[in-house]
Amino acid sequence: MVGAGIVGSAIARALAREGCAVTVVDRGPSAGGTSAGGEGNLLVSDKEPGPELRLAQRSLSSWLRIEDELRDELPAAFPDLELERKGGLVVATTDAGAAALREFAAAQRAAGVTAEAVDDDRVRELEPDLTPDRAAVVHYPDDMQVQPVAATEALLAAARRHGAQVRQGVEVTGPVLDGPRLVGVTTTTGQTLTADAVVLAAGPWSGAVAERLGAHLPVAPRRGTVLVTSRMPQRVWHKVYDADYVGAVGSGAADLQVSSVVESTAAGTVLIGSSRERRGFDERIEARVLSALAAKALLLFPFLADVQVMRAYGGFRPFVPDHLPVIGPDHRLPGLWHATGHEGAGIGLSLATAEILRDDLLHGKRDELAAEFRLDRPTLLPHLEGTAR
Repeated sequence: MVGAGIVGSAIARALAREGCAVTVVDRGPSAGGTSAGGEGNLLVSDKEPGPELRLAQRSLSSWLRIEDELRDELPAAFPDLELERKGGLVVATTDAGAAALREFAAAQRAAGVTAEAVDDDRVRELEPDLTPDRAAVVHYPDDMQVQPVAATEALLAAARRHGAQVRQGVEVTGPVLDGPRLVGVTTTTGQTLTADAVVLAAGPWSGAVAERLGAHLPVAPRRGTVLVTSRMPQRVWHKVYDADYVGAVGSGAADLQVSSVVESTAAGTVLIGSSRERRGFDERIEARVLSALAAKALLLFPFLADVQVMRAYGGFRPFVPDHLPVIGPDHRLPGLWHATGHEGAGIGLSLATAEILRDDLLHGKRDELAAEFRLDRPTLLPHLEGTAR
């Protein structure tokens, strides 16, 4: 397993529970990349009908079970996941946005999502401090949130309890081949690791690692930034975002896009996002992005104007041109498997991703949903250059 973020950790646990000998390697600490740079969203509200929404629905069912499962697998003193069934509110502030939101919610309801249009009285019950300048609001009671680092560490610890080994500070440098088949990797430690399967779950770095192994993978980093307020009495009760967020998630544009996403945490802070920008692995946190995030947030919650910002952080999301994750074997390089490209939804989609990859790798089971995420799907084929080298 290459990558000790939440996707790699979930897969490591799923495989180790089946009796596989699993070794997880990561060039840095566990949960040190994308998993630490997000908000911990477990969402259906931002996904249009299609395979990603179905994957999210399956994954949310798994998240509802995971606390009980981990309670049996981990010591009693292990940190809590901070899994909150808080629900989400999507807010349109213009008539045009309201029409688009209602149409989007209707399509989601047809796909099995609970999306409740709410009137002003109900909105005031749900979010008393929400701006009165709103044209439409839809409530998504199934949206949840988790503390992403705690969740990653819990899944990784459970994998260890089932026999997995975790090696941090180990970077993959190249392939070990037996004819056309990948049978292991070389590493910066000088050690060669052999395996029946190599699973690449390195998030936005998956493209670079795949190149080292001899396979082109069109995964690129997409930068995101989040503001964190100082602690305060709770005044935001759900995940609340403006209707523009859905469009920003689905856009492939490289330039800066900002939409308002506001939610509280169990620690008493408020997280303010969300930005998206493709600018390579540039780690700078810029005032222009922070200013845009703050301005957008004030449109939803004017009271935030008097709240102090404690810090800001950012991270890189794994962007794929057709906006779907890649889950399954590499048809060009036998022995290589992929679990990447979830962009900003990796936390929420991790458990279902692990189930799909486990079932395919160990049992050759690929149902209709799993087939949507194969590497050789028609929407991704034009972006694959050549074959394994």
